[in-house]
Amino acid sequence: MPLSEKKILAVMTDLFFASKINDIAKKLGMSVEFLKDKDAVLEKVKAKPAVVIFDLNYDALDPVSVIKVIKADPATKRVSTIGFVSHVQTELKLRAQDAGCDMVVARSVFATNLPMILKRHATIEVANRS
Repeated sequence: MPLSEKKILAVMTDLFFASKINDIAKKLGMSVEFLKDKDAVLEKVKAKPAVVIFDLNYDALDPVSVIKVIKADPATKRVSTIGFVSHVQTELKLRAQDAGCDMVVARSVFATNLPMILKRHATIEVANRS
């Protein structure tokens, strides 16, 4: 059984990454919803999307605190989370990992490996995540 219609939640304002995520998701038969509000993220994650992608530099939302809430809730703790950050921001990377972010990668690594990352999440079954 597929996850919530193979949906991706993306928490970011970066148009380069938004466009790239959207293009690859379409090719994989996935839909993407871009969110900019903490309450919206916490509400939408309840539908158990395939993955939630965070730009960890999106200061208006404080992604690390949102990840902590997602991972602390038994109903959403198994939802996959990915964060991307500048390769020099090791402290932010560690804070995101400590918050429970499943994967934290440098922006360049994220951009290079995005097709593979999304393909992996396009094939995960609900049974593996409940």
